[in-house]
Order: sequence, then structure tokens, then C-alpha cells
Amino acid sequence: MIGSIIAASARMSVAYAERMLKDIPPSQFARFAEAGGQVIESNHPAFIFGHLSLYPCRVVSEVGGDASAITPSSKFEALFSPSAKCLDDPDGTLYPSMDEITSKFFKAHEVAIEVLMTCDDAVFAGENPNERMRPKFATIGAAHAFYLGGHAMLHMGQLSAWRRAVGLGPG
Repeated sequence: MIGSIIAASARMSVAYAERMLKDIPPSQFARFAEAGGQVIESNHPAFIFGHLSLYPCRVVSEVGGDASAITPSSKFEALFSPSAKCLDDPDGTLYPSMDEITSKFFKAHEVAIEVLMTCDDAVFAGENPNERMRPKFATIGAAHAFYLGGHAMLHMGQLSAWRRAVGLGPG
């Protein structure tokens, strides 16, 4: 039951992410927004989708699943880790393509949702293995509910603001 609850939130996050991609041209995917001639140094879509693509493999592996098909490459880890800086990419040379990034995002979330639906509730009561996050999310269930729900929606809020700044509307 707990897995299905987390999966429901994850499905909503993924559906919202899909809607937010509407009308974003690949040439703008890794660009900072500009409004009134002012560059806005905030996470752009490439960084947001790349960053969020890193977490489903944690979910899958920490509930005992096989995450090998969705484990991010070292390149993705370097570009999109929590400590990575989002950079403007006017020439399209710093980040992978829009298709590559979004494909990884959607595939990883699809796998995580499928795995969550098969988990026994007891697995979610286990201690969060991430020591740094443990004070905030003591259990595996609490951590994964955040990663696939609140964390994803936090970044979708950034994307909504980016969309408005570039004139695409809220999504």
C-alpha cells in the first residue's frame, strides 16, 4: 500500500513534468531565461530534468530492486548532481540533448513507479541509508515520498517560473 501511495505522487509529478515540456524548443532547453533584457540565473529545463533523472535509481535500489537499467552515467552525475551548478548553454555543447535528458527522466521514473507497486510495506520502514538526509527523512519511505513527490514538484515550480520568464506561460 505504501508503494502505491508514493507511486501515485510520482505519477502526478511525471504527468506535470510532461505538460511542462509543451512548446519548449530544444534550442532553449539548456538556456537561462531572460526577462526585460535581464538574464535570470535559475535552473533551466535541461538541468531540472537531468537532476530529477538521478533519483529514481536510488529509489529502486534502496527498496531492493535492480536499478542497473536506469543508473545514471558518471557524466549525468557530474552535470546534474545536487552540488552541480546550472550553466547557460547557448551553443548546446555543455548538456546532452533535450531528447536524451527527457528520455532518461521518463524511463527512470517509469521503472521506479513499477518497482514501488511491487514492494512490501515493511521495506519503507527501513532506515534511510542517506546519512545526510536522515535527520529530515528518517525512513526509506519518507525519503522516497520526498524524492518522487515534493522534490520533483519543487523543481517543476522552477520550470513553471522559467516558462513564464521566457513567455511560454505556466504550462
